[in-house]
Formats: sequence, C-alpha cells, structure tokens
Amino acid sequence: MIKFENVTKKLGRKTVLDGVSFEVPKGETFVVVGLSGAGKSVTLKHMVQLLVPDSGTVRIGDDVISSASGPELARIRGRFGVLFQGAALLQWLTVFENVALPLREHTKMSEEEIEKTVLEKLSLLNMQEAVDKYPSDLSGGMQKRVGLARAIVMNPEIILYDEPTSGLDPVTSRLIDGLIENLRNELGITSVVVTHDLHSALAIGTRIMMIDGGRIVENATPEEFIESKNETVQRFLESQYITRRGEWEKGMKNHA
Repeated sequence: MIKFENVTKKLGRKTVLDGVSFEVPKGETFVVVGLSGAGKSVTLKHMVQLLVPDSGTVRIGDDVISSASGPELARIRGRFGVLFQGAALLQWLTVFENVALPLREHTKMSEEEIEKTVLEKLSLLNMQEAVDKYPSDLSGGMQKRVGLARAIVMNPEIILYDEPTSGLDPVTSRLIDGLIENLRNELGITSVVVTHDLHSALAIGTRIMMIDGGRIVENATPEEFIESKNETVQRFLESQYITRRGEWEKGMKNHA
C-alpha cells in the first residue's frame, strides 16, 4: 500500500531521513514513534508529497507520489484522509459544515446526499448530536472526533494521524485509540499514526517503527517491539514506564 525505497531528505544541513526503506501493507495500523526531531512528521509529509525526497522513491500502491504533479498528484492525494494534531477545524463553521466541507469542495453531491453522508460519518463516531455546535463548544477530544469524521467523509483508503492523542487526558486518549481501531476493523482503512504515546502505539499498532537520527532502529509487531534488544528502543520504552513498570510502582509505594 505504502512503500518507501531508500528515501533520504535533508532540511538545511541536517539529514532528517537517511536511506529509509519500509512498507505499510493494506489494512495495517502502522505506528511511527521516536523522539522529537527524529523524522516522524517528515516521514508522514512524504506520503502526501508535502515534502519531496532528495533521493529515493515513495509509492502509494502502483502510484509514485514522490514524482507526481498536477492532476495525478491530486488524484493520489485523494486516496488519503488526514487528522491533524490540533484537529484543524474552522472555528466559524459548525460541526456539520466542517465535515461537509470536503464534499462541497471536491464532489458534485447534492445537499441531500451531503447531509446523509455527513450524518453517517458523525454517527460512526458518536458525534451526531453535535451537528449544530461550533468547535469552541467542544472539548479537545470531541474536536478530534469531528476532525476524524472529516478525514473519513470522502471514504479514503488511507488515514494519516499526526499525534492524535496529543494534549488529551488518558481517558480521552484511549477513546481516540478505540475509534482508530474501529475504523480499521469496520472500514478496512490503512492507518499511519505518528505519536509520542507508546501506550497508544502498543494498543492500536499492528506494527511499530521507531526512527532515531533519521534512521529506522526497529520495525516490529508490538510484542516484538517490547522485547527489542536495541538500546534506543529500550530507553524509549523505559521512559514511559513500560518495561520498568514494576520498579516504577515499587518506587511510588516507597514514596507514599
């Protein structure tokens, strides 16, 4: 579905991606993790040609998006939906109008068809009661759900998630995780998730890839990722109390 072939990208003097190669099969939830500045978001941007590699190739199925332009690029981008970190809702539009926007801009659907489609997507995310509200009336988690409804309203093959749980409390974060998993199970959508949240990554990912210094240091199933012998991976796991959870709980009890 998505294939990076020896992709290298420099931003200024810094090599952000250094000969990166990997594949995301159809229907997977592929999670990209790493420290800030490791190259996660740059990887995501190459998938929709917001950035072009200095060398190497990015393929979306049989399409080469890294060299596409004009109508061909627009067609390939139409295979994607994107959930931005801050939901990126237009504050002067209602929930209904935000979700309907891609349909009004990119299709010739009638208003009746648009209404049916929008309500269907909002219902899928349990947000149908918020159709007439404005983003300012919603919590952060609810805004993410509206953003997700907008991302799927055009029935994309692939959804890119940029830090979907960033800024949310743990309960709401797990709710968003569940929605991502449901979309994969119910609609067969291929998902690529960039996140710092390893608890989320382990909960929803079918594969987890870690980037460090522009290079892939691990690409494995969640079970294999936890057992990785790579020191960078182990430090990342320990920083979120995943492999050292017993010690962390013991320390908290002693502190109490």
